[in-house]
Amino acid sequence: MISSSIMRRRSRMLIALFAVAIGATILSGLVTIYYDVPRQMGQEFRSYGANLMLSSKNAENISKKSLEQAVSLIPKNQLVGAAAYRYETVRLNRLPFTAGGVDFDSVKKTRPYWGVNGDYPVEDDEVLLGQTVSQTLAAKVGGEIELVGVDVFGNEFKKKFLVSGILQTGGREEERVYMNIGALESLMQDDGVFDVAECSISASADELEEIASKIEYGVEEIRSRLVKRVTKSEGAVLKKLQALVWIVTLVVLALTMVCVATTMMAVVAERRKEIGLKKSLGAKNRSIVLDFLGEGIALGGMGGFLGIVLGFAFAQAVSVNVFGRSISFQPLLIPLTIFVSVAITALACLLPIKSATDVDPALVLKGE
Repeated sequence: MISSSIMRRRSRMLIALFAVAIGATILSGLVTIYYDVPRQMGQEFRSYGANLMLSSKNAENISKKSLEQAVSLIPKNQLVGAAAYRYETVRLNRLPFTAGGVDFDSVKKTRPYWGVNGDYPVEDDEVLLGQTVSQTLAAKVGGEIELVGVDVFGNEFKKKFLVSGILQTGGREEERVYMNIGALESLMQDDGVFDVAECSISASADELEEIASKIEYGVEEIRSRLVKRVTKSEGAVLKKLQALVWIVTLVVLALTMVCVATTMMAVVAERRKEIGLKKSLGAKNRSIVLDFLGEGIALGGMGGFLGIVLGFAFAQAVSVNVFGRSISFQPLLIPLTIFVSVAITALACLLPIKSATDVDPALVLKGE
């Protein structure tokens, strides 16, 4: 009876099915985005730099052993990159500058915003000049410079380097000379020590606080400090986006209920004579309720299945166009979407069912 009733009123039921499918699509798609947004936004915010800084508690250098211990406390699946820096004062054309030693492969992960005109240094006899330094020295990519300084034993060193690239960041990095950490350690005749380290971690604000506390109390030599301007901005944007997702989802589900309820009310109006005839033949209200509720549940189930497929396609399109990355499918959304779709249609059918059970067979069969 339910299937024949749906088939006889295909146009109306298709409208209701379409409404349920749209609601399920938005629900499935936005919930998928809701749970994947932190990961996507975390990756986006990592392009703005590191969000955890590590320094020494006693105003001395950080040892390699302590740094490795601190990094080991960060979950591997959340660690985007970690870079340690060592800074020394050198002279170029008798002018003092700061030379920074670092692993450039790590820097590319923690500071992807660095703009390099040329190439990153690969060999130990190559350097990356900040734009301010290159302008002061009139140095260009492919040119040669000579660094002069004093090692940890007080001995003066001189060494020529090839300029592999010019660094542009708009910050203090443009006033420095960067080279491979091994090259700087060779000049200073000392290795295994760093001045500061930075970590880029894909995690929520609460998780970052927990990681920072673990490092602070778990590694005696190191002080950990969150980059507040990055973590706070990330947290605020995520909360607003997630709140917006929920608001839009609730509004769409409410509109779906209205559409289904309107359609079912029209169906009840069309079937008044049929309902009156069934009641006059002995049908109880329970039978009428089950008929209309069965139609609603059938619509909800079919709409839910459609919404799962369309919702993932919708979430994928949004993720690719907004973040440039594919989204991961959430298997738990299958039962959730179907359950919510059935529940919404069942709730939307309550008023039409009440109207159907109130039909007076005597009045209807008399044509009133």
